[in-house]
Amino acid sequence: MSGVFGELYESLQQVLAYRMGWSELREVQERTYRAVTAGNDVMVIAPTAGGKTEAGLIPVVDSILKNGFPGVACVYISPLKALINDQEDRFLDFALPTGLEVLKWHGDVPKGDRRWMDGESPHFLMITPESLEVLMLEQELSKDLKNVRFVIIDEVHAFVESERGVHLRVLLERLDRISGRNVQRIGLSATVGNPEEILSWLSGPRGRRELVQLPVPAREKRFLFVTEPDDKMRMEALARVVTGKKALVFVNSRSDAEVVTRALRGKVEHLSVHHSSLSPEIRSAAEEAFSKEGSACIICTSTLELGIDIGDLDIVVQMSPPNSVSSFLQRMGRSGRRGKPPFVASILKDPWELLIMVAVIECASRKEVERLIPDTLPYNVLLQQIFLELCRTMRTSRARILSQLAWLSPFSGIARETIEEILSYLVLQEFLISDGDLLMPGPAAEKLYGQSNWKDLYSVIKGGGEFRAVTPEGETVGRLDARFVASRAGSSFSLGGRNWTLVKSDESHNLVVVVPGEEQKSKVFWTGGQSGYSPVICRAVQRILARGDSVLPLSEEDTAAIGAIAGQLPPGLKAKGLHVWEHPAKSGTEVSVLAFRGRNANGILATVLAGLLGGRVKTTYSDFSIDIQGLKGEDRAERVADALRHLTGSDPGEVASYLPTPPPEHWKFGQAIPEHLVREMALADSYHVQEFVNEMHHTRVVLLQPGFPDE
Repeated sequence: MSGVFGELYESLQQVLAYRMGWSELREVQERTYRAVTAGNDVMVIAPTAGGKTEAGLIPVVDSILKNGFPGVACVYISPLKALINDQEDRFLDFALPTGLEVLKWHGDVPKGDRRWMDGESPHFLMITPESLEVLMLEQELSKDLKNVRFVIIDEVHAFVESERGVHLRVLLERLDRISGRNVQRIGLSATVGNPEEILSWLSGPRGRRELVQLPVPAREKRFLFVTEPDDKMRMEALARVVTGKKALVFVNSRSDAEVVTRALRGKVEHLSVHHSSLSPEIRSAAEEAFSKEGSACIICTSTLELGIDIGDLDIVVQMSPPNSVSSFLQRMGRSGRRGKPPFVASILKDPWELLIMVAVIECASRKEVERLIPDTLPYNVLLQQIFLELCRTMRTSRARILSQLAWLSPFSGIARETIEEILSYLVLQEFLISDGDLLMPGPAAEKLYGQSNWKDLYSVIKGGGEFRAVTPEGETVGRLDARFVASRAGSSFSLGGRNWTLVKSDESHNLVVVVPGEEQKSKVFWTGGQSGYSPVICRAVQRILARGDSVLPLSEEDTAAIGAIAGQLPPGLKAKGLHVWEHPAKSGTEVSVLAFRGRNANGILATVLAGLLGGRVKTTYSDFSIDIQGLKGEDRAERVADALRHLTGSDPGEVASYLPTPPPEHWKFGQAIPEHLVREMALADSYHVQEFVNEMHHTRVVLLQPGFPDE
């Protein structure tokens, strides 16, 4: 017994030794222990099954036992209720034998189980950000948060780029205020491209912080690529790959999950489906079935990408490429445990998907992972906090609201004058009622957010207009998109791997009644499309096409398929830069910009180009290119190249002048924000205009020869 293990509290040592069979800690756990016991805020970055949950838990349990901290000593925050359910047993394994108590608190836990008697609060509270917001409104129970010493934030990367991340940081600072101390923050994360920046984001302006990230040792990996354009044959290939194995099959949308599950029904034993619109019971049944002996297959979205433990498996399957390298690393890490190499099979529909999948794997091998960019002008979350302050008191002063917001660092980039302007706007639009210096909720706020005792304020997530699907017996099956409900009344559909018929809908309660249905072909769908491939993946695709082949040891057939795509492009394509290419198209001669920046950046570039070129120019775009129609004259390509060169020296104001303002309904509290501030927020955090301009300043523009290579 050596190192940190010998320093641990005796009962914790016994738990590790006799219940888990450990005689020492992994390096990531030792380093995390040293960092936490030194008083630092810590972020632990490790791959799936890398031991990061235990790394965060061990120093916290040790400190609670050694110091006898009473009450809620540690809050564990998760982005998913399902992850809390999964991690509960792991926490209990550490806590119960050492005399510590654990309580989970979220919307799926019965209300009676989300309480404790005075003086009997748990040592560990497992909770989501939204439920923590609810708890902080509980006058009696919230008092026990004054004892909190540690907060563990799981899957930090899942929060950073969303408004939930801003809300999380607000809650952390309010937790500091309740406890009267800097509660130590321990973040657990998958690999990210800018870990030091994310640690700084998590810790805030507190000073003492440490990153724990170990290099991932090289190991053998197995890859299989199957390219099949025919839908039926592609599903047959998938069935062959997963038959007799423990397999996770990742798809990129809930709709795809239902389609693939229906196609495999009867062809694969022990088949389940897992996505966010299914009931917790259906998702739990899938996880439980997977933990049993023998073969099993789950068709899933990113719901099984995070830290939910589904045990050992034989193979991970990608049905089309993932949207990010980070997702791929998380998914690949699901396999290859217990000494076996990770095994990822990719079932793809065409050579382009093969090319993208190869680009993802090349990025992973080069350790190129996406940077995360937090929001900088979170007016939407600011409005939530204003309404919540009024919800707590129903009457408060303008000065108190300004004071409450002033010490929250997530809003430090928003001037006091701007907050005062927002408060005046809220009064003008009757979101608030003013009585001298006192403010109260107004009729507009009550209409939009006051339903069910202001329950809508607890989350910054904008609802997708979904209906809860229940059987006549009251069993919840899942949730359906409102547009789907409106278009499919009386028809059958597949949800959770079973056929249902929609027999009745209740719009006043967002409820539909469903009964078992007949086999059918209608495709269930949900609002919201895929976000496209990350710029990291798109740049890797450009590098491969510039070389003409991949550095991976592909089969001759796959190498030829990628070479054929490269051969369709003009000579002179470089590994970096924007390439302008004039070529024949169905509608006549067309100019394309081979951009390889991802859908979001290419969308901005297409919009700005259309504005710069003027006239009746029409632009369309994808992850990899922008097509421009409607240009007249012989110098089309030169004019496009000149416009791009102009943009390499542009400023944020000029780029912004061409971009439309999204409707305020895009944000949950957008209708309560002055229009010009909605635009500021969109330019900063939806369009990321400053990042776009910075990248353009370092971009080379290349004018390629017109036509095809073989002309």
